[in-house]
Amino acid sequence: MTLVAILVALVLVLLAALHVYWGLGGVWPGTDQKSCARAIAGFKGIDRMPSPPAAFGVAAALAVAALIALALAGIVTLPLPAALIRLGGLGAALVFLGRGIAGFTPAWRRITPEMPFARNDRLYFSPLCLLIGAGFTLLLIQGVAT
Repeated sequence: MTLVAILVALVLVLLAALHVYWGLGGVWPGTDQKSCARAIAGFKGIDRMPSPPAAFGVAAALAVAALIALALAGIVTLPLPAALIRLGGLGAALVFLGRGIAGFTPAWRRITPEMPFARNDRLYFSPLCLLIGAGFTLLLIQGVAT
């Protein structure tokens, strides 16, 4: 389970770093605010990136989730009760699994129809969320079994 935790945490830290970059005004993978927003957020009619506080908030949540993944595997020790760490892991699993499933629903596609987000969401973003959610699920099962 150590490898699962490290892989989940690594992906989450990379995603957190991307959100910090966007919060600081970065526009990759686009060329300007509008093209980047259409590529990474995809909400209907979006023409600018989410606010810096929103980007930094997501980055912080992803960083915390990375720490929780490592704590579930016993790689790091957090000054929190084990039950709270497991609850955080359950929350992360549910959020990522839910987001991954949502990406394949018609309702989500109506909310986020902009290209290239819609295509990339089906091909990459939603499957990645499902994998992260599955990783948390495995860590929780392993944690309960020990």
